[in-house]
Amino acid sequence: MERFLAKMEMRIGKYAIRDLMRYIAAIYVAGAVIGLLPGGIYYRYLSLDFSAIAHGQVWRLITFILQPVSVANLGDIILLAIHVYFYLWIGRNLENTWGTFRFNVYYLSGIVLQILAGLLLFVVTKDPYSSIFFGLEYVNDAMLLAFCVLYPNVEVLLMFVLPIKVKWIGIFYAVTVAITIFGNFLGGSWYLAVAIIIAILNFFLFYLSTGRFKRRMPGEVKRKVVYKVKSRPAHIAKHKCAICGRTSETNPELEFRFCSKCNGNYEYCNDHLFTHTHIQ
Repeated sequence: MERFLAKMEMRIGKYAIRDLMRYIAAIYVAGAVIGLLPGGIYYRYLSLDFSAIAHGQVWRLITFILQPVSVANLGDIILLAIHVYFYLWIGRNLENTWGTFRFNVYYLSGIVLQILAGLLLFVVTKDPYSSIFFGLEYVNDAMLLAFCVLYPNVEVLLMFVLPIKVKWIGIFYAVTVAITIFGNFLGGSWYLAVAIIIAILNFFLFYLSTGRFKRRMPGEVKRKVVYKVKSRPAHIAKHKCAICGRTSETNPELEFRFCSKCNGNYEYCNDHLFTHTHIQ
């Protein structure tokens, strides 16, 4: 999968949505506004209702992400603002770490998996309302898990008071999900357990198949960068990123800069200039 992603990034990476989380934040705000409208507009016309989709309302495959959020009082508004800011911060950090294209693949594939999970529930239960509560919850949870694995020792203020490392948040969520999955299996609702697994499957697929979640030692990074630099052919492009290998020819939309903190002439694209490990 790593090789496949690299090839796809070279071909269509320029179409990736930069700062995707800014648009996701706007979707949350739009969902809050929709929730204030009378008549249950979301569940009548926008939710992931496969019975309605089968009758031609295919726009629901996209609009279901506009899931309403309660903003009935000032406390709800504050909680929503904290929620949006937290995931905006996480998403932007992941985009800076992986690059725009790979973060797009991770997040958007999560949305596709929500659709597949909802479809499973509908097929098994025949209940048109079984999947209407799917929104961006599991997508953001999978994003949180990725961040917790990459940056386990980053601290956040729980309730703005108690400093806690994000790895404990990730462990708490993982244990909660595991209990829910096993509980459904043991209770005979295997389809609910499978639906949850599908909903966060991008976390496992992306991790296990790309190695992007592994923190590399500085010595390993240096060896890889030095090898890439020394193995460049004579007809190389004018600019080439020492991390991802993209060039000014294959990706003309990128900007390339030399890092003043690296010991040597190592050049990086704007996706990796501020996220790479400095070569000493």
